[in-house]
Amino acid sequence: MSVRTQSSEQPAETVHRAGFACFVGRPNAGKSTLTNALVGQKVAITSNRPQTTRHTVRGIVHRPDAQLILVDTPGLHKPRTLLGERLNDVVRTTWAEVDVIGFCLPADQKLGPGDRFIAKELAGIKKTPKVAVVTKTDLVDSKTLAEQLIAIDQLAKELGFEWAEIVPVSAVGDQQVELLADLLVPLLPEGPALYPEGDLTDEPEQVMVAELIREAALEGVRDELPHSIAVVVEEMLPREDRPAERPLLDIHANVYIERPSQKGIIIGPKGKRLKEVGIKSRKQIEALLGTPVFLDLHVKVAKDWQRDPKQLRKLGF
Repeated sequence: MSVRTQSSEQPAETVHRAGFACFVGRPNAGKSTLTNALVGQKVAITSNRPQTTRHTVRGIVHRPDAQLILVDTPGLHKPRTLLGERLNDVVRTTWAEVDVIGFCLPADQKLGPGDRFIAKELAGIKKTPKVAVVTKTDLVDSKTLAEQLIAIDQLAKELGFEWAEIVPVSAVGDQQVELLADLLVPLLPEGPALYPEGDLTDEPEQVMVAELIREAALEGVRDELPHSIAVVVEEMLPREDRPAERPLLDIHANVYIERPSQKGIIIGPKGKRLKEVGIKSRKQIEALLGTPVFLDLHVKVAKDWQRDPKQLRKLGF
C-alpha cells in the first residue's frame, strides 16, 4: 500500500497534461470543499447537509504543467425519489467520461455500506485510475487515520482492484491539497489546455447564482427541508438608466419548496429568515460577479417536485 505524504519526490516532467478528474463519495464526504480548495476559490456550494450538490460543477485548476478540470458530482446514494435516481445517473455518466476518479472517504467515519456500494461500482470501471482521497484528516488523531488508511486499502483488495494512490488531505486545514493535485496530474492525458487561463468554472453564471441562493436558504433549516429546496433564477438584467460607474444588476429568483407548510420555515417570522437568505446570498453573488446586485426573492410551492418528471425538467434536472 503506498500512502502519499508531502515529502514524496515528483519526477521532473516537461510535457503539458490536461484532463478531467471527478470526486465521488457518499453525501457529505467533503467533495465540494475539496474542489473549492484545489481551485482556490468557491465554485461549488458546501453545506453540512447531505445532498447539497445537484449539478456537475467543473472547477478548473491552472498549473504551468497542466490543467486539471474537476467535475463535482452529487453524492451517490440509494435513491428514494425520481430526483435521487436522476442524480445517480448523472454520477455514472460522469464516471464514464473522466480521466481519473477520486473517491472521497472521510477520515472521521468508519467505512460503511454506502462506501462499499460506491467502491463496488468503481470496481466495475476497469480502465480509469482510481485515487482514494481521505478527507477531513484534521478531525482525527494519527492512530485513527492509520486504521482508516489500512481499511481503505483492504476494501479495494477485497473488490479486486488497486488504488493508483491513497492520499490523506484536509481541505479546511489546507494540508496536502497541493500534493493531491501533484498526484492527479500525471494520471491525465498529455495535451494543451482545454479552457482559457483565468477561467475557474464553466458553470453558467445563472446556475451558480441559483446555487448560492440555495446554499444560503439551506443554512439553519430543519432537517426535513434540504431535499425540498430548489432555486431558479428567472432573470438577470443590468438596470437601465444607471451611470456606467454605478451599475446595478437586477436578479429575480424563485425559491421552490414542495409543501405549503414549508413556506413559513423559509420565510420565517415577519419575513426575517428570507431577508437573511437574501442578504447572505447577495454578498456571495456580488463577490462572484464583481458587481452590485439587487436581489428579488420569492418563495413558491411546486407540489412534490422531486417525484414529478415535468416539474423536475422545469427546475433544471
